[in-house]
Amino acid sequence: MKENNTKSYGSALYTLVTVFFFWGFLAASNGIFIPFCKTHFHLTQFESQLIDFTFYGGYFIGSLILYFASQATKVDILNKLGYKNGIVLGLVISAGGALCMIPAVATGSFIFILGALFIVALGFSLQQTAANPFVVALGPPETGSNRLNFAGAINNIGGLLGPIVVSLVLFGSAQGASSTSDVKLSSIDTLYYILAGLFLAVAVFFYFANLPVVTSDEKIENSKKPTPPLIIMFLAFCLIMVADQLAAATGIAKATYIYAALAIIIFTLVGSLLSAQKNKEGWGAMQYPQLILGMIAIFTYVGTEVTIQSNLGALLKLPDFGGFTESQMSPFISLYWGSLMIGRWTGAIGAFNFSKTAKNILTLIVPFAAFAIILLVNHSSGSDVSNLYIYAISIAIMIIAFYIGAQKPVRTLVSLGVLGMIFMLIGLFSTGMVSVFAFISGGLCCSIMWPSIFSLAITGLGKYTGQGSAFLIMMILGGSIIPPVQGLMADTIGIHQSYLVPVIGFAYIVFFAWKVRVELIKQGINIDHVQVEKSGGH
Repeated sequence: MKENNTKSYGSALYTLVTVFFFWGFLAASNGIFIPFCKTHFHLTQFESQLIDFTFYGGYFIGSLILYFASQATKVDILNKLGYKNGIVLGLVISAGGALCMIPAVATGSFIFILGALFIVALGFSLQQTAANPFVVALGPPETGSNRLNFAGAINNIGGLLGPIVVSLVLFGSAQGASSTSDVKLSSIDTLYYILAGLFLAVAVFFYFANLPVVTSDEKIENSKKPTPPLIIMFLAFCLIMVADQLAAATGIAKATYIYAALAIIIFTLVGSLLSAQKNKEGWGAMQYPQLILGMIAIFTYVGTEVTIQSNLGALLKLPDFGGFTESQMSPFISLYWGSLMIGRWTGAIGAFNFSKTAKNILTLIVPFAAFAIILLVNHSSGSDVSNLYIYAISIAIMIIAFYIGAQKPVRTLVSLGVLGMIFMLIGLFSTGMVSVFAFISGGLCCSIMWPSIFSLAITGLGKYTGQGSAFLIMMILGGSIIPPVQGLMADTIGIHQSYLVPVIGFAYIVFFAWKVRVELIKQGINIDHVQVEKSGGH
């Protein structure tokens, strides 16, 4: 990585982290927007999950466009464009998507709304690809991880505020409209005007700001064999888009196409793993088993993280789980995304040069301080938070799991993965608030899985590290595929029973931790010396 000087650009960093806020804000606000749209447009649970399918699909498609363009031209498109200009372009694209939301809302067309959301996500994809290395470059390299930690914390704040702000916009107050029928969809116009204005304002700042010219010395590896698997995964993604039309035309159940799409993606990656082991030539980063196993793990992790909250709104509406209206759900959706903040803030303690005693004390204090912030923010919006106090028990259990993990990626994934399975099973075999809080506790378990999976997946890749990282980012696709799969299950076996999906997700992550340890040992790599980068998650 090259830059024109080593000056620290504090003001640029503070402006740049706003894009991290946007990512967290909009991703988390989907937890309110999904049940709202389900009721307003009379959607099935599967159809409501097309919001996440579209949003996270935008990340995948955007990454694919960059990858194939770079492969075709043998030029790193983003490197040629420049990270600064990449962020500016991404912000402009997202602003265009936000403005498209206004006529989309006016038409009352759910498909149009999905299209606008997809454009916003395309911009996010470009921003995310460029922003992370840019954050590292805005100052001395040795403090780059600290800047990423700061950016991740801002992302978490966006995730905390998103559900609350969107609920206020839609319903007027935390205890406002009693149901979606009392709300006009046009009430979100103001929100998207503001977002479009913010996107453009930040883009203008970056365009005119005197920032370092950041480029990468890494040459594009012309690896042809990963191309067919990526195309197949893209076609599987498209299969879900046209599942309804195919079902109507062929008479074959829609579920067949949805499950087939998921199976195609998984089997394509497994097949690539087996093929690369027979002949590594031409596979690039995918010749390494830890990378492909990690791609499946990122796919599973993001899908699990997103699907827990995306389907939570439908669960909360059931009488056995509180019978809440859409206007009353924001504290629970906010608590879920706040749980990610609790875990990430706690995990970030290890990145600082504190004494062992100080780290132990902070590991006990920080998660409850973060929890207090979540309660305060929700209370400030007018919500009754007294029924959230009991969640402190889950936080205490998470702290124990963190100690067991000992900041080692394999141990961390196993301890949090097993705990995630336990929480999901408790949720499945109980009802009421015990079940609700058990499912929400999945956020605590997901909190620092991203850096653990990422660090293990790229370990030992050498010159292919950059390419491997790009493939891993593509696997945010899991947030697009797995929520609709759970939504489909919810339509057939019930929303409560559909939470079997995240149980399977956590189980694979435990398997990944064990399997990748075996593979790295075969390569002579001592994974006990691999440190987890606490960088805030996707």
